[in-house]
Amino acid sequence: GSASALSAAKCPTRQAARGSFFQEGVYFQDQIKFHRLSVLLGGRQDWVNEHNTFYSGYHYPEIDYSQPMTKGQGGGESPSHFTWRAGLTYNFDFGLTPYFSYATSFVPQPSVTNYAGQQVAPLTGKQFEAGLKYLIPHTDVFLTAAAYHIEENHYAASDNEHEGYERDWGKVVSKGVELSANANITKNLHLTASYSFNDTRFASNGVLAEKIDVYGNSTGYVSVKGKNIGQAPRNMANLFIDYTPPVKSLKGFGFNFGIRYVGFTYADSANSIKVPDFTLFDLGAHYDFANLMPSLKGLRAQLSISNLTDKRYLASCTLGSAPQCQYGQARRLYGNLSYSW
Repeated sequence: GSASALSAAKCPTRQAARGSFFQEGVYFQDQIKFHRLSVLLGGRQDWVNEHNTFYSGYHYPEIDYSQPMTKGQGGGESPSHFTWRAGLTYNFDFGLTPYFSYATSFVPQPSVTNYAGQQVAPLTGKQFEAGLKYLIPHTDVFLTAAAYHIEENHYAASDNEHEGYERDWGKVVSKGVELSANANITKNLHLTASYSFNDTRFASNGVLAEKIDVYGNSTGYVSVKGKNIGQAPRNMANLFIDYTPPVKSLKGFGFNFGIRYVGFTYADSANSIKVPDFTLFDLGAHYDFANLMPSLKGLRAQLSISNLTDKRYLASCTLGSAPQCQYGQARRLYGNLSYSW
């Protein structure tokens, strides 16, 4: 597809950029199955073409907006890249399914430019993942576990020294584990639970970030190598229980309860300030209208309350010349009516 953009920044100069972006590609995928073994192979070739024109003016506010700005041509980019993936899965007859996969990635970043007006290079990466899926025989209990290792180059994130801009932070490495359980404990009680651990850190040498205190004052520069990426929680967990009472007078009604936990994050790439973790509670109820009238089968109403205790918490914080934090969603009551067939 194609896209164009026009943007302006008032300080230190009035600048604008207009660009076009076009991406096309071809891909293939094949799945091979031999007895209990499944093999997945795929590849994709991408071609990208973009062209940018930059305009610049005088120092704000002395600029005369009625006068044309100086025009300059940006470098036209035409990168191409081939990515591929492969996976193996084996199904044992007792419900266990181990798997392994490897994949590479390519993501152009046409709208990401740094303070100097240079476009950040495409994001490229590779991922290893291995895991287990287990359906316990003669039960409705499904368990999964996965471990992964991801490397990405040209990771773009906020530039704390220049508000409103991003920069290339080089290479980042993510390592983590994900666990989940989905089970019908009884005919009327359903449980869903998950936990994830994600350790995401900068891995490039020679990349520095400004360390800032809670008042926005600089305390010097530090290497970001080994630092955690800002706004990325290391631990997350949730538990959700849905219960349908086997009581005739409540036939069609169901109730659910959930707990969500999000671990601490850092406010910036220098890991200057830690944003506290938080735990939230949710509550809900639903009704299946088929129990009222057979012709209404598929019609369902649900009422939910998120952040039941109306807890005040910090969802994220950012640092720079104007440090700021954002509160998370307060208590919210919402309902919906759905129909499926």
